[in-house]
This record gives sequence, structure tokens and C-alpha cells, in this order.
Amino acid sequence: MSDTEEVMEEEVQFMTNITAPKIPDGEKVDFDDIHRKRQEKDLSELQSLIEAHFIQRKKEEEELIALVNRIEKRRAERAEQQRIRAEREKERQARLAVESHYRGKKQTEREKKKKILAERRKPLNVDHLNEDKLKEKANELWQWLMGLEAEKFDLSEKLKRQKYDVSHSTQEELHFLDTFYNNDGRGKGKMGGRLR
Repeated sequence: MSDTEEVMEEEVQFMTNITAPKIPDGEKVDFDDIHRKRQEKDLSELQSLIEAHFIQRKKEEEELIALVNRIEKRRAERAEQQRIRAEREKERQARLAVESHYRGKKQTEREKKKKILAERRKPLNVDHLNEDKLKEKANELWQWLMGLEAEKFDLSEKLKRQKYDVSHSTQEELHFLDTFYNNDGRGKGKMGGRLR
């Protein structure tokens, strides 16, 4: 027997084994009612599937919104951190620039001071001098030193006088302003405005 013959024989046996459902005697079968109940059942199942779908979809949307919010929050935090880092770096660069300028300025001032001192400091060249010439040179240097001390004293006194003048002038101006504003700015003076 071939394969197709076997398949056909099985189909025939299967078909002969199928029997029609038995309908009880004397009862009427309402196919419309069965069909309506089946549709109601299908509709109920479909509605619960739709509800479950929308519940799941709403849950997924909420999770998505929460995820987007976390991403935005993290992005904002990262941007703030980068802004703070950039600001600190800018401050550091500014501080380095100021320090560099200050160092350069300090070095320049130091170099100027060295140059001035080098100009003022005269080489002694005393190796070839005898005792009398050495005494004369020492006296000359002493006189020069005394002249510098006198100049220093004069400058110091001049500075004190200038400070006093500035302080005295400031006090006079404050006194004038105090008098002016205590008299309501009308310039009445001590006579209470009775001057004519």
C-alpha cells in the first residue's frame, strides 16, 4: 500500500467516526440564542482583552514618562556640573593669569630696583690707594651716606606733612558737610538763617 492510499484510508475512517451531535428528543434548539450567547461571550472576552491592553499601555506610558523625566533631570544635572566646572576652570585661569602678571610685575620691579642700586653703588677701587687716600675715601663715603640719610629724613617728614594735610582737609570737608546737612541744606549757618 502506498502512502497516499494510507492517508486516504485514515481520512475515510476519521470521517466515518464523526457523528452529528445528538439533539435531545422533543426539545427545540434555538440556534439564534446559541449564536447570540457566543457573540456576547466573544464580545466580553474582546472587551477584557482591550481593557488589559489599555491598562498595559497606560502603565508603559507612565514608565516611559518617568524614564524621560529621569533622563531630563540627569541631563540638567550634568549641564549644571559642566557649567560649574567651566566656571571654576575660568576662575583658575584668571587666577593663574593674575599670579603670572603679579610675578612678572614683581620681577620687573625687582629688576628696576637692582638697576637703580647698581647705578647708585659705585665700585670702590681701593686696592691701589694708600692709607691717607683710604681715609679720604672713607670720609667721602660717610658724607655721601649722611646725605642719603638726610634725604630720607626730609622725604619722611614731607610724607608725614602730606598725610596730615590730607587728614586735616578731609576733616574740614566732613565738618562743612555735617554743618550743611544739619541745617537742612539751606546754608543757614549758626545764626539760624537770620543773616540779611
